[in-house]
Amino acid sequence: MLFSSFVLILVISCGLLYAYTEARNIKLKEMAFSSESIPDAFDGKKIIFISDIHAGKYFPRKDVAELVRRINERNPDIILLGGDNTDKNTAYSTPFFEEIARLKSKYGIFSVLGNHDYWEDPQLIQEGLINCGFNICDNQSYWIKEGNDSIKIGGVGDLWEDVQIIENTTNDVRQDDFCILLSHNPDYMELLNTDLVDLMLSGHTHGGQVTLFGLYAPIMPSTFHSEYLQTGQKYRYGWKEKNNTKLYVTTGIGTGKFPLRFFAQPEIVEITLKKK
Repeated sequence: MLFSSFVLILVISCGLLYAYTEARNIKLKEMAFSSESIPDAFDGKKIIFISDIHAGKYFPRKDVAELVRRINERNPDIILLGGDNTDKNTAYSTPFFEEIARLKSKYGIFSVLGNHDYWEDPQLIQEGLINCGFNICDNQSYWIKEGNDSIKIGGVGDLWEDVQIIENTTNDVRQDDFCILLSHNPDYMELLNTDLVDLMLSGHTHGGQVTLFGLYAPIMPSTFHSEYLQTGQKYRYGWKEKNNTKLYVTTGIGTGKFPLRFFAQPEIVEITLKKK
């Protein structure tokens, strides 16, 4: 009995240690995205996408600074931020904005707010992002131009805490234009009613954060079920597709309330655009 209790304690301790270590081991995930709509001037351009930084007690200034260093090291053309940025506590928010403002990209940095940004202080966080020189994409959009070519980057408001006005992104997009949409919550894919979005990027789920070896997450902030698994697993992580739109759901960077991850490793997503 004593031996079995010792083994159980040892297993739990090893599991917690692994989960704590994984949460702090941010990987770089490199991938290519191919589309006939990508114009010649943007063939080979590099996008960095991150989400769910949750700067705060478990992701302090030094971690934000290291994240910025790693992203800038990749020399991205475009940087996209998917929401859930920082605690409203100025002990965390002030250094967060000071560090995140050091991000550099050729065509700019584009962001949306997440549900936690609304629960913290949406005005403070949005103003902080604007002061960093970032482009706000909550129900707004921007054309990025290179010579005679251009692509569209837009976003919608958070699915839980805002409205979603997709027309503010698509109203001047033609069928042969390349269009990227930021939506913090991937569940918005179910409501997307246009075929003008080529690539949608989301976070929110943390990949389940604590999973059964990457196959199933007992707790998921999502509504829609996969074909075989229930409890909102459909948009937990990875590539999804609906009509002409492809969605990538990232595991994100931070952890929220507790600094543990289990088979949901945090990631910096690097997407290289490739013209078909």
